[in-house]
Amino acid sequence: MRHRKSFNHLGRTSSSRKAMFSNMASSLILHKRITTTLAKAKALRSYVEPLITKSKEDTTHSRRVVFSYLQDKFAVTELFREVSSKVADRPGGYTRVIKLGTRSGDNAEMAMIELVDYNELMLTDKEAKKTKSTRRRRGSKKSTTAQTTTETEVKEEKAESKVEEKTEDKVEAKTEETKTEAKKEEKEAEEKPVEEKKETEAKVEEVKEEKTEKKAEEKAVSAEVKKEETGKEDKKDDSKEKKA
Repeated sequence: MRHRKSFNHLGRTSSSRKAMFSNMASSLILHKRITTTLAKAKALRSYVEPLITKSKEDTTHSRRVVFSYLQDKFAVTELFREVSSKVADRPGGYTRVIKLGTRSGDNAEMAMIELVDYNELMLTDKEAKKTKSTRRRRGSKKSTTAQTTTETEVKEEKAESKVEEKTEDKVEAKTEETKTEAKKEEKEAEEKPVEEKKETEAKVEEVKEEKTEKKAEEKAVSAEVKKEETGKEDKKDDSKEKKA
């Protein structure tokens, strides 16, 4: 009898279901949020959260246990290095499921599952709500002024956060520009010696050609001188024979 076995089989066998959960869990740890169907998201939540609790104790045994579920060493290192430090103060409830409506093809309910501590917008909203919670029974004017001051402080904090994000984006753009310029300079520096080598080789070839031309001219001149000397000697011999 299968009494009280109420987990969702998701229309899969045990082995394929475990493989799917391990892949989804590793991608959730690496990317911090994924979109899937609502049923899979709810089933994945009960699969991932015990592993995140296990990551709070960084030992070889816990790493091996988590690796036996995930089968991905990159996800295990990310979980034990980054996620465990963010989730250290949270006593459970590490994930959040947000409904996204239905899918156009089969009208299936879609949802986004994410790690709670990596959604900065929700965290800032919660901090703002905590600062607003000031109740006073007497002195309604004072309470309204306190609320307005808290609201203005929250607005100022949001504006400061936006300015900081813009400045960070500008700094990143500048750093990228400097990197590209440095790469261009390195390429130019690498290309310059190649061009200089080519120029030197061309000069050496020109010098060699000039030398060969000079040698050819010298050989022609020497040949002409020899011919003239041989002609003179022949004339002397003829004159001697005539005298005789």
